[in-house]
Amino acid sequence: MANELIPANIVLGDRTYRIKIATDDEEHVRRTIKVINEKILEFKTQFAGQDMQDYVAMVLVWYATQVGGGAPASMVEASLVKELTQLEEQLDRALAHGEPFPVETAPRRLPPE
Repeated sequence: MANELIPANIVLGDRTYRIKIATDDEEHVRRTIKVINEKILEFKTQFAGQDMQDYVAMVLVWYATQVGGGAPASMVEASLVKELTQLEEQLDRALAHGEPFPVETAPRRLPPE
């Protein structure tokens, strides 16, 4: 089962958390935690004397602004696949009935990068 939740122990800063994650997202979560922990060490070196909560807050702001902190690629991909499937079905119906395809006048939103 692709969406099965599995338990995982992650270390964030100086704490260990037990979480449940989808098997499809495990690699993404582990890579993200690794990047976060590396950035915490970098901020500890640059700004000595702060407590761990300060470093985690700094990394949170960095991650949200630099990396994007957006939805995981699997979620964006699933949304995109759904929209493309709907568009394909509309095209098939229009072609099958010889109807002109309606042109959308409102601008489309772009998925997060």
